[in-house]
Amino acid sequence: MKLKYPKKSLGQNFLTDKNIINTIINAGNINENDIVLEVGPGTGNLTEKILTKIPKNLFAIEKDKILAKKLKEKFNEKLVIINEDILKIDEKKLSNEPMIVFGNLPYNISTQILIKWIRLNNLNKIFKKFILMFQKEVAERIIATTNKKNYGRLAILASWRMNIKKIADVSPNSFYPKPKVKSTILLVEPKTEYFNFKNSRNLEHITNIFFNQRRKKIKKPLAILFKNAEEISKKLNINVNDRPQNLPISKYIELCNEYEKSAF
Repeated sequence: MKLKYPKKSLGQNFLTDKNIINTIINAGNINENDIVLEVGPGTGNLTEKILTKIPKNLFAIEKDKILAKKLKEKFNEKLVIINEDILKIDEKKLSNEPMIVFGNLPYNISTQILIKWIRLNNLNKIFKKFILMFQKEVAERIIATTNKKNYGRLAILASWRMNIKKIADVSPNSFYPKPKVKSTILLVEPKTEYFNFKNSRNLEHITNIFFNQRRKKIKKPLAILFKNAEEISKKLNINVNDRPQNLPISKYIELCNEYEKSAF
């Protein structure tokens, strides 16, 4: 099933490379007791391979009405097709058991989808693991570490709630139509233990303040967030002459904790 005109507005680039499909399936390690959720099945190339593993249930969320209809025709009753926007779906209502998620995510909303999942309470009770395809540049930002040029908000937020491993880079030749950029497959597993903030968006707020001024010394964003900035920097052993990319994730967790103490 090949569409002549994939919709750019939906970020449609359909995965066609059988070797890459096998790599993704192997990373998922599906068994017959697993509940599987596929985001953006498109023409069903990955879907077909998932079904060969005979999961307990398979849900597929496809926003494109025409594709959703064709998928229903192709797979009949073998899975549940949900014609909806992933950003509007409440995944908790799909299953009482943790799900394995496969997603060739639309590149124009991939970070929005990831942040949506990061914000969820009981993430590890909703999802078992994710095997996700990102634009390579975005994937590198997600897995970036302290002192790297691309280290920032996305790496901090993701690492707070998730363990992330790079599986493989993917050539544009693996898709139809060919995207202009390379892609990367990431294996993402929700953490069972993490610092539980009163409001997770406070970490988003803090990292936003810091990395909107990433070339500035830490002294400036600290002063914006705290009236007692000097006291906080000493308490947390933070060098105010460092820059945001020099602070490890653990320090942003500590800063958020202090921020919540002062704000609530």
